[in-house]
Amino acid sequence: MTNEAPSDGLAAREAALHLLDATLARRGGLEEALGSSGFSRLDPRDRAFARALAMAALRHLGPIDRALDGKLQKEPPARVRHILRLGVAQAFWLDVPDFAAVSTSVELAQAEKGSRPFKGLVNAVLRRLIADGCPADDPEALAPSWLYARWRSAYGDAAANVARKIAEEPATDLTPRDPAKALALEGELLPGGSFRVSQKGDITTWSGYAEGDWWVQDAAAAIPARLLNVKPGETALDLCAAPGGKTLQLAAAGASVVAVDRSAPRLRRLKENLERTGLTAEVIVADAETWNDRRTFDAVLLDAPCTSTGTFRRNPDVLWAIRPPDIAKLAQVQARLLDSAAKHVKPGGRFVYCVCSLEPEEGEAQVPAFLKRHPEFRLEPIQPGEGGAPEPSVTPDGALRILPHHLPGGLDGFFAARFVRL
Repeated sequence: MTNEAPSDGLAAREAALHLLDATLARRGGLEEALGSSGFSRLDPRDRAFARALAMAALRHLGPIDRALDGKLQKEPPARVRHILRLGVAQAFWLDVPDFAAVSTSVELAQAEKGSRPFKGLVNAVLRRLIADGCPADDPEALAPSWLYARWRSAYGDAAANVARKIAEEPATDLTPRDPAKALALEGELLPGGSFRVSQKGDITTWSGYAEGDWWVQDAAAAIPARLLNVKPGETALDLCAAPGGKTLQLAAAGASVVAVDRSAPRLRRLKENLERTGLTAEVIVADAETWNDRRTFDAVLLDAPCTSTGTFRRNPDVLWAIRPPDIAKLAQVQARLLDSAAKHVKPGGRFVYCVCSLEPEEGEAQVPAFLKRHPEFRLEPIQPGEGGAPEPSVTPDGALRILPHHLPGGLDGFFAARFVRL
């Protein structure tokens, strides 16, 4: 991976330090920090480098910390630990020259009173680590130990294949309205109709963006909406709809779509994409759990709030932001949302539940509990390859457990199950 560093270096690196600290201290996380006024005031080159540096540190955080722990006799202040992390990331994963990775890290330490006494430590530790060579991306170190242990319990030896994807920078996947038009871009058509783009840069300059020919959507995230098999003229409900890729899919298939989400700011992005693509949907700001609209629909999609551990390829910060109690709390929210969504499915209608999580409590465990509470539904098995689902993803009962290594080049981790109302 190569990212050209800015000429002066410090402003971008200080911004990367802020991004890393905001993520690991759980102060709003990476997404909120990226939207802060201080970050947006950087020039585009500094912004791009800061983000790339923070992402590289997060993708390799476990191996970096393991290497640092071998050189540190006692724990330094948090700012100093972050400076060291960024120095290692620059030297080994951003192709910054060794001398620049060390000197700019020392300057960062010098810049604040609390870290200034540690500039000699920063210099010595980074030089020794660079001399040792790049830390190995051991799968067991790439994720927090408690989370890797969960994956090992759930997926056995496949846990190592899942974790290896943490260190890989993903390509950009698109959902095209017409796959033939996507071929104007550099890349490949994936099973199900997603298009994986090999080119980089500002997507707004790519062929077909202004015309609304496609939208950005991970190949795995595009599968659940396809499983509803909506036909022109049918009604469809997308619950927890923002940022809206699945709403666009349902509308493009010809359905009359209602999109519900409690976040007005995130729904603005959906409305912008509807306008750009020329598609239409009724957009409602409401909490899907308490939304009391009496309408029922031919097809209902619930992409429930979750720990998002399956999205680590694009959001490595999620692995370090969650804590074990978060899983149980979100599983309770998902159960309530399932009950709410069930009320909106017509007799004979289809219902797809999905989460971008790798945690069984949020996926597999929800299915039998939902069917026990709602005997008016039955599970409709998903067939191998249906909707672009990788064959290894189909579970014995016909649900989907998509793991990030199930497609060459990777894809998000997802769970999906399809129900029919009797």
